[in-house]
Amino acid sequence: MLSDAELDRYARQIVLPAFGGAGQAKLKSAHVAIVGAGGIGCPAITYLAAAGVGRLTIVDHDRIELSNLQRQPLFTDADLGAPKAEVAADAARRINPHVEAVAVAERLDADNAEALLAGAGLILDGCDNFATRLAVNTAAVARQIPLLSAAIGAFEGQVALYEGWRTDSPCYACLVGDDPDRPGINCAEQGVMGALAGMVGTMAALEAVRALTGWGRALTGKLAILDMLDRRWREVAVAKEPECPICGG
Repeated sequence: MLSDAELDRYARQIVLPAFGGAGQAKLKSAHVAIVGAGGIGCPAITYLAAAGVGRLTIVDHDRIELSNLQRQPLFTDADLGAPKAEVAADAARRINPHVEAVAVAERLDADNAEALLAGAGLILDGCDNFATRLAVNTAAVARQIPLLSAAIGAFEGQVALYEGWRTDSPCYACLVGDDPDRPGINCAEQGVMGALAGMVGTMAALEAVRALTGWGRALTGKLAILDMLDRRWREVAVAKEPECPICGG
């Protein structure tokens, strides 16, 4: 399944005993939907493309602004005003010509989430909108697609993997509830350290590769928390909520 050029490109991954050629072949046949081409999405797209994920669907309705450039290194001043999804997809194809990158410059919501995410083998959600995260979660449970959720704010980041359709695994709503009007604080209000976005986005890409290929210990049902103000890392279990309206019962 892998050409000579691909074998050379991915040689440093293929040589890993826990990964190997079988892992690389799984990546080549994988389809990851990335929701949000911002601070988390940019590094995640970079490393998923470089790793050889066969198809990336990038969903983001925003356009590039000057304030994005501090933490979204796929974009430059020359891209200001352009659709994030389209510029990010172009960048992914430049990084790796073996990757099919599709831009979806639409706002994802509860009405179109299932259609936009259909066919993906994994969803990586790095958006900055609580209502959108809930819509993505509902679609992931309905379509039975693993959801890798990543978030950042100030000096803290979080990454978790949810498979809420399973009887022993929570969904995102089990952790945060399902109220789309829940108040949230975005990066514009509380700020964010740019390099932290790179760390969390790269960690999300790493966990996506793990989930797609099966090496190591899965993050399913766990929340990894990074506090870079004091350089603290911890991991906590997320319980399935029996009364969750999305995955309970």
